[in-house]
Amino acid sequence: MLATQTQPFAEPAISAEHLVRRFGNLTAVNDVSFRVEKGEIFGFLGPNGSGKTTVIKMLTGLLPLSGGSARVEGLDVRTDAEGVRERIGYMSQNFSLYYDLTVEENLKFYGRIYSLEPARLKRRMEEVIQLNGFEPYLKRLAAQLSGGWKQRLALGCAMLHEPNLLFLDEPTAGIDPVARRQLWDLLFELSGHGITFFVTTHYMDEAERCSHVAYIYFGKLIADGTPDSLRQLPDVQPQGTLRVEITTPEVTRALRLARHIPGIRSATIFGQSIHALVDENFDLDGLRSQLLKNGIAVAEIRSLAPSLEDAFVELTYKHQALLEAAGD
Repeated sequence: MLATQTQPFAEPAISAEHLVRRFGNLTAVNDVSFRVEKGEIFGFLGPNGSGKTTVIKMLTGLLPLSGGSARVEGLDVRTDAEGVRERIGYMSQNFSLYYDLTVEENLKFYGRIYSLEPARLKRRMEEVIQLNGFEPYLKRLAAQLSGGWKQRLALGCAMLHEPNLLFLDEPTAGIDPVARRQLWDLLFELSGHGITFFVTTHYMDEAERCSHVAYIYFGKLIADGTPDSLRQLPDVQPQGTLRVEITTPEVTRALRLARHIPGIRSATIFGQSIHALVDENFDLDGLRSQLLKNGIAVAEIRSLAPSLEDAFVELTYKHQALLEAAGD
């Protein structure tokens, strides 16, 4: 079974320094540096097309680096890409297993791809089947599995050869909330045994679960730290400001109005409420009155600590403004 690792780690699982990847005249990854410690769940976030999958392919040796350097599990991805791939597991965005094979057959097939000896393959299959709860589904075709079970099967195949590091590219995209939670429970269990996870996701609740988070925006890394440290960045809540939540059944109308009220620096919809960054001395009662005058009922206005999503929204706004200023 997996052995729990308790000793401190000197060398990180991933060390990326000034990564650059160009496709012709397009710079898809631009001077990106970060570090992933062994045994942590590292969340890598960013909008579609921001460079997340490109970074993964660079770190796994699938795409050559145009610039910079990276070490993965102690190996240089430039000079030993094959060695890197032997030490890691990779679960791509799209289900990459064989629909016309059963769960058991997929596991056997991938075990042979990893060149596992028969005795080791048998042991690892038993461990992966037990850990993932595959027993009732062993004879079921992969095509007949639900989205959540397909993802668990892909994860099971990726970990057959006992890698210390797993790259999961949007592993919960398109699956239901219960399956998402179950998959994350499994990741936490595996992380407790010392396995490192590099996870891309669009879900803020998943980002909150990560021990470390980095945010990439159009090829540039604009945030890197623990969820708590990112929420406390000065750019997220500058001195002299207050973050408030405005709960109303008419969030769209309220947002349009709020964005034109002096003293409100930024405002974004969060479900049935608006999160707004306002001046510290902003008149909240006056805001309620203005909304009511425009026929917008307000259930509650209260002060609010910034969420991780608030942090990413504010950092994105700031970066957009810098890009627009550079374009001018």
